[in-house]
Amino acid sequence: MTAARFHLAQANIAYMRASQDDPLLADFVAALDRINELADVSPGFVWRYITDSRDPAQREFDDTLVLFNMSVWESVDALHAFTYRTDHAGIFAKRRKWFEEALIKTGLPAFVLWWIPAGERPTVAEAKVRLKLLADRGPTPDGFTFKQRFEPAAR
Repeated sequence: MTAARFHLAQANIAYMRASQDDPLLADFVAALDRINELADVSPGFVWRYITDSRDPAQREFDDTLVLFNMSVWESVDALHAFTYRTDHAGIFAKRRKWFEEALIKTGLPAFVLWWIPAGERPTVAEAKVRLKLLADRGPTPDGFTFKQRFEPAAR
């Protein structure tokens, strides 16, 4: 079996309803490390951008209520399985308790997918461009969603 030529990059943002030290977000903050560790050992996981998003000095967006996450997976199916068929699904189901609609607050969608050559790592700047492309153009091979997917050959 040959190695895959492409991997799936994903970036997501969340707009918190309050600061991370607010009791409203206590359950979410308490689950962060456990869910990140679960991602790290999930089938198909390749890499995760690591920053201490709880430290306002390490934020990717000027607005301290925006959380940023980015990772790389072997396939759309692997990421989909982690998102919806692990303990992550329970956290995801409660998102409206902790987060407001990202598109309304930031002008950017909450989530974007795109293909990268295997072995490469996406940058925060690239993720921001992909989120903006999805917001401006809708799903294309340059930025898409689970609902409207593109194959790596579409690049």
